[in-house]
Amino acid sequence: MRVSLQTAVETRFLKSIMGLPERAQRVLSGRPLVLDGQTLATDLQLMLRVQRLARKPAMVDVPDIAVGRADMLANATIVGGTQPIGAVRDLTVAGLPARHYLPHGPHSATAGRPVLLFFHGGGFLYGDLDSHDAPCRVLAEKSGVPVLAIEWGLGPERPFPGGFDDAEAAVRWLFEHADELGVDPTRIGVAGDSAGGAVAAWTAIAAARAGLPLAFQLLFYPCTWPGRDTESLRLFGEDLFLTADYMAMVDRTYLPSAADLANERVHLLGAELPTGLAPAYVVTAGFDPLRDEGEAYARRLSDAGVKVEMRRYVDQIHGFLNIVGVGRTSRAAVLEIADKVRAALG
Repeated sequence: MRVSLQTAVETRFLKSIMGLPERAQRVLSGRPLVLDGQTLATDLQLMLRVQRLARKPAMVDVPDIAVGRADMLANATIVGGTQPIGAVRDLTVAGLPARHYLPHGPHSATAGRPVLLFFHGGGFLYGDLDSHDAPCRVLAEKSGVPVLAIEWGLGPERPFPGGFDDAEAAVRWLFEHADELGVDPTRIGVAGDSAGGAVAAWTAIAAARAGLPLAFQLLFYPCTWPGRDTESLRLFGEDLFLTADYMAMVDRTYLPSAADLANERVHLLGAELPTGLAPAYVVTAGFDPLRDEGEAYARRLSDAGVKVEMRRYVDQIHGFLNIVGVGRTSRAAVLEIADKVRAALG
């Protein structure tokens, strides 16, 4: 992927200031931001302050979809950095672009390997294989579990529920082609962040209904309720990367009708949960407007008898999965999560 000179300069600058000692970062970022009994990580507070001083829009808060997609990719490149991986190969999965990340290290020439099927976030309108390349590399390399990332169809070009149909087809394809990919069909998991978290959660439901034996679901701050009348939305819906205005724009664009908003694919809190759902690890961020609905879904899974572990990273913002190339706190969180992937599938 070609990087512009401006992106390269911004990457170097942000990496430099977010690599400073925390005491120096605190001087530059100002008084600690404390909300709901939580303190925002100093490196993230500094990053957000730099963006405001540079008069950059919120990373995903751009009304023009084409501009928003380009901005998301540029910002993901800046915060993601260049991450090592054993090998990467491009594939086509159920007619969709896909990228297979194979970590370094020995593996059996005869036994099948696990795989984590990953669906990128971006609010159902943004995101692609490149925007989430860095975190997929980190998850694969640090967990030892290969990651297969899918570029599912986004609105408005592919209207709802087309992207969800793509994800279901990708899961079916993976089970059908496990042998040719060298995949152990008993160790297949799904994962996704934000909108991709909703897609991953839905594919786990669809797989259970179809009798496909998923072994794991990893949901990063999933959106689970378009109505989202939540305290976290009121507290964190401005100036903390993901905004309430952006989410309202997504709903108008991607879910224009009342029937769309009520559909169980996106209103996961109202979905009928089948038996046989894969064990779940649900990750939320303390300073995220989606925090409460993600945690509500984790509780709903648990109430339905699903084995669930929930982890709130209290000092993080929405999108921290992508921030693996600058700063310290977000990367540390992602490395902890990679350990969970290893334990679940490795």
